[in-house]
Amino acid sequence: MSPDELKARARRLAEELLTQGDLAVADELLAPDDSHHAPNTVATGVDGVKSWVVELRQSFPDLRAIVEDEIAEGDAVVQRLTLSGTHEGQFCGVPPTGRHVTWDLVEILRLGPDGKFTKHWSISDQLGLLRQLGTDPTAAEESA
Repeated sequence: MSPDELKARARRLAEELLTQGDLAVADELLAPDDSHHAPNTVATGVDGVKSWVVELRQSFPDLRAIVEDEIAEGDAVVQRLTLSGTHEGQFCGVPPTGRHVTWDLVEILRLGPDGKFTKHWSISDQLGLLRQLGTDPTAAEESA
């Protein structure tokens, strides 16, 4: 698969799965034993990833993922994304605030021999996101 084709597949996960909430894209692009490692969670299998997306979109129903940068080589693609949405459902124990938030996410995805993604890792600015939601988990550490 060419680097451009690999990037296009990864971009569909951001645009169609995250932004549009089209769960069928997970069935099409993720291997059945896919594992997604993200802050606070490891989603195993296509159903695990779908559940993670549903929970994220319940917290931020107007979730939008914008691909800012992409690098592809071999069977891997790396994306730098900007996510944004309005906090309308509980997220990481924080009740809905109605605040519109924006945070950064880096995704590393690895393609399997069948042309579907088998592994992916997400690293996001969870602290910045939680601060935008009005909570700061480091405050308790600083006052101790």
